[in-house]
This record gives sequence, structure tokens and C-alpha cells, in this order.
Amino acid sequence: MNLRMPEELQAALKQRAEGEGRSMRAMVIQAVEWYLVEEADRATVRKPGAKYASKHADLLRRPGE
Repeated sequence: MNLRMPEELQAALKQRAEGEGRSMRAMVIQAVEWYLVEEADRATVRKPGAKYASKHADLLRRPGE
């Protein structure tokens, strides 16, 4: 896989990687792993949250509405 990114983003990534003594590849892999875990967690929370919100919509309205 080849990844092309805007020059500014690549420069920032390179600077950060050098500062942490890591490769840009390792940092991109970590970022993708983090994103996948976070999105899976969000989906897990959203589903019951949406169910609760629709079931209890009357309780979730602001007073006076």
C-alpha cells in the first residue's frame, strides 16, 4: 500500500516521528489501529444510545418544549 498525503501533513508526521524516535510507518499504523478501535467503541455505544433515546424521547426533551 502506498499512502500519499499533503506535504504539510507528511512534514508534521516526519517531525513528530523524529522527535519520538519512531518511524513514520509505525506512527501511521498506530493511528489507524487507534481509529479502528475508537470507531468500534463508538458504534457499540451508539446503538444502545439510539435505542434509549427513541424509547425515552419524552424524558430527554428540554423543559418547556
